[in-house]
Amino acid sequence: MNDPLQLPLRDIHLPAEPLWWPPAPGWWILFALIISIMALVWWWYRRRQRIKRSAVNMARQELELLQSKYNTHRDARQTIADLSILLRRLSISAYPRTETASLTGEEWLQFLDRPLTDTPFTRGAGRILVEAPYRPEVKEEELIPLIALCRRWIDNIAGNNTGRTA
Repeated sequence: MNDPLQLPLRDIHLPAEPLWWPPAPGWWILFALIISIMALVWWWYRRRQRIKRSAVNMARQELELLQSKYNTHRDARQTIADLSILLRRLSISAYPRTETASLTGEEWLQFLDRPLTDTPFTRGAGRILVEAPYRPEVKEEELIPLIALCRRWIDNIAGNNTGRTA
């Protein structure tokens, strides 16, 4: 038999280490997927901000219209009801419907206080939103601060990025 030491064999050579570039096809797919998800999130965020801004701008216009209507008809109770509807519509546009649509009374006022630093709805001029339907009359001195408060709330919503995020 042949002597194994006499055979003309060469030593085992390992292949060269693979290069990091170009990556394997799986990495290209993962990279494309991450870029797609980032683009989708960016698009969704921009769309949400556009909707929010348009709702805020419409609310500002509506507030000016309500104030001019009040200056002609002087019906404070109707103006308060219209202001409440305006705030409700804007809150549903800026926040999740499930979070805002069912709120009434004190819970509604507490929700309205949330974006503000103080509590003007639960302890200030905003209380009239829940009290007006049960009062025999509402004075103009109570309505003017409420309109200013509503304007402040709308402006705060416009600058607040904690709107609907989910």
